[in-house]
Amino acid sequence: MNFPQLRLRRLRKNERIRRLVRETGLSVDDFVYPLFVCPGKGVKTPISSMVGQFQLSIDHIIEEVEEVEGLGIPGVILFGIPERKDEMGTEAYSDDGIIQRAVRAIKEEILDFLVITDVCLCGYTSHGHCGVVDGDQILNDPTLELLAKQALSHARAGADMVAPSDMMDGRVGAIRKALDENGYSETAIMAYSAKFASSFYGPFREAAESAPQFGDRKSYQMDFANADEALREVRLDIHEGADIVMVKPALPYLDLIYRVKEEFNIPVAAYNVSGEYAMIKAAAQLGWIDGERAMMESLLSIKRAGADIIVTYFAKEAAKRI
Repeated sequence: MNFPQLRLRRLRKNERIRRLVRETGLSVDDFVYPLFVCPGKGVKTPISSMVGQFQLSIDHIIEEVEEVEGLGIPGVILFGIPERKDEMGTEAYSDDGIIQRAVRAIKEEILDFLVITDVCLCGYTSHGHCGVVDGDQILNDPTLELLAKQALSHARAGADMVAPSDMMDGRVGAIRKALDENGYSETAIMAYSAKFASSFYGPFREAAESAPQFGDRKSYQMDFANADEALREVRLDIHEGADIVMVKPALPYLDLIYRVKEEFNIPVAAYNVSGEYAMIKAAAQLGWIDGERAMMESLLSIKRAGADIIVTYFAKEAAKRI
């Protein structure tokens, strides 16, 4: 059938018809909200490059989690700013570390709430890299032991899910083995499986105080030109025990989200990263775009590409809009 018998605009005539035939929808159930935990009490420090986001002390984290839960968002992912940093990132796997204390505090206040923790060393090391450093080399295998210790300490504190974001080879298997051998076989792993060496992480590095002090992360994070390699990374993480796989960033990698979802029968997460958030916020402040509409369009595009879970700083705003 062709025009004039076929008129696709009939199904766009008004909002009720558009709602009736809409192929993709967003729900609060799709979202995970990132939070930055810092030492102290009564601390709520604005992040200059991320409008509406803060470094929060644990007392404010509790308030934030209560608001997130009230909006129906299933969970948060926590990133820590430690009191001190050293070459080996020891506070990352200390049972009295900032994340470990935050997890315990949340679980004491709100039992039935999903707490995910980032597992990586970059925010805890004095050099700002995601692994053990020898000269200008980031060492893979010695890092695995520390990442496993970090994940285990989070599980002991009460984390429901750990999310290794370091991109070291073999880290999912090392973490799964450590969790299983210590009685935490029910703790899930959401692996940053296809994490690219992206220019869109700048605001996050301000928020988490995690910028590398020398070089870059291109020797372990992925080359953004490579798509087939991303599928190999995802496949390896699944074989090592990942329960959820992630593509990061989201918007420049919608093709990868689609390919991962098509290729593997596993939940797929996408991280709508700090740079994606900051660009929309900055353009909206300048009056160049409608920020709310751009937010919803961006999130819907990530869902349409195939993401089951969207980690996003827009989670609260979008939940209120939905």
